[in-house]
Parts: sequence; structure tokens; C-alpha cells
Amino acid sequence: MERKLSEFSVGEVGVVKSVMAEKKIKRRLFDMGVTPGTEILLRKKAPLGDPLEISVRGYSLCIRATEAEHFLVVEVQDE
Repeated sequence: MERKLSEFSVGEVGVVKSVMAEKKIKRRLFDMGVTPGTEILLRKKAPLGDPLEISVRGYSLCIRATEAEHFLVVEVQDE
């Protein structure tokens, strides 16, 4: 099931399918390691929903909720 990262709940894991953003933002996100095929864990949300803390490639990264709107993520199902 594909969803935007901003729609995930804390603790959910997904794999980035695509990053739909303008060139400048997309380049910055790619430079931080958020590329298609990368697994992401939503670790925390601030009380008002912005920013979000994610785990990607072994490190924690804080992103704005507006940036999370650009990630199309496939949820990883627990088996």
C-alpha cells in the first residue's frame, strides 16, 4: 500500500518508492540519503506534527512535515 510519509504513524516502517519534489528539494533529500529503495522508520512526531524524526541508513534525520509530503512510501508489512 503506497502512502505519503506524512500519513505514517510513529513506529511504522516503509520503503521509499519515489520522491516527488521540485529539483532543489529533491536534490537535498537525495544528498541526505533518502533515495528510492531506502527503508525509513518514522521514529517521532513533534506534538504539533512538525518536525518528524526518521531513521534512514543508520542515522536519525529530522525533516519538516512539508518535506514528508514529497515521499511516496510503500509500507513494510510485518510477517
